[in-house]
Amino acid sequence: MKYSGLEKILAERGINKSDLTKELGISSRTIAKISKEEKLSNIVLTKIADYLECSVEDLTGDASDERDQVSMGRSLVTGHESTMKKIVIFGGGTGISSILSGLKLFPLDVTAVIAVSDDGSSTGVLKEELDIPAVGDLGKVLLSMANVDKDFIDLLGYRFHKSGTLQNHPVRNILLAALIDLKGNLTEAAKYMGGLLRVRGTVLPLTEEKVELVGHGKNGDFMGEVAIGHNMKDIDYITYDHPIKVNSEVVDKVLGADMIILSPGSLYTSIIPHLLSPTVREALSVSKAPILYVSNLVTQPGETDGYSVSDHIKVLNRYLGKRKVDIVLANSGGVSEEISERYRTRENKFKVEIDRDEIKKQGARIIEDDVIRIENSTIVHDEMKTAYMIFSCLM
Repeated sequence: MKYSGLEKILAERGINKSDLTKELGISSRTIAKISKEEKLSNIVLTKIADYLECSVEDLTGDASDERDQVSMGRSLVTGHESTMKKIVIFGGGTGISSILSGLKLFPLDVTAVIAVSDDGSSTGVLKEELDIPAVGDLGKVLLSMANVDKDFIDLLGYRFHKSGTLQNHPVRNILLAALIDLKGNLTEAAKYMGGLLRVRGTVLPLTEEKVELVGHGKNGDFMGEVAIGHNMKDIDYITYDHPIKVNSEVVDKVLGADMIILSPGSLYTSIIPHLLSPTVREALSVSKAPILYVSNLVTQPGETDGYSVSDHIKVLNRYLGKRKVDIVLANSGGVSEEISERYRTRENKFKVEIDRDEIKKQGARIIEDDVIRIENSTIVHDEMKTAYMIFSCLM
């Protein structure tokens, strides 16, 4: 397969093939296929096209030499956006970011809906001082969906370390806080930053309001996400500190979706917050899209100690109301004994086991595979394999 278009674009812009290896993490062996005119996978082609702000046809030389200029945030996959399957994924924090970094490489129309009830670290400080919704998780998600060079991502991810007013604040949080003032709300701030980062898809906050989670128990209430995460064993149920108004765009996206995804992450403080709203539950009850839950890989101390896959589903079903989880994507792979031992002894985390009979009793279809990847001795979802499995469910 010839890549005359790619060779021409690289020459015009003074980019070496080795730069693709550095910027996109594509192996040198794969890059060598370009000169040998060997076939590249559609995923690799899409990734290169995304980076170069062109279409896949431009790379293969199938398109006209007079290419249309692409705008920031434009979809860079073949076909029209209207024909792409639409996914709405609910979550917050690291769990959803990992999944989105894989999904962005597939021809999908992805909307990420992010909880804004976090009250920890930099996010909590800005939330209280500026009286704004939590921006931290939304900022992480924008970076995970970004299609810009690594230096720009590193800049926005930079966290100030020196003692002073800015200590512990990442640049992205400060920019989002400023954009809320400039653009009027977090939704418009996210759209503007998404344009800067050439995000394919949409990132929406669940609500524009400053909100707190409240955990209710027999011995009292626990205010805030951090307190809930540490005391879940003493909590019977969770609410918001006041009724919230859900972002109207979220409802529209849910009603038009081909699949709803509940992402991995903190079950009670990242996923459940979305299901506390009657508006979201009603939209889900009307939607005909299947609900897929991407199960956590390990338990979370204080929140899900001893939980199996079916235990996570039971909690989700309780908060979902009329709807139930239709499909669960679970991990059947393992890790080395060394890593398992470190997780058990140092972090009190254990692998989430697949209890197939109990899952079936919940009415959920199981899709399982080894979806673990080890990154800096940390267990994370293999973003490409997980995204491919989700994509396959839609085909």
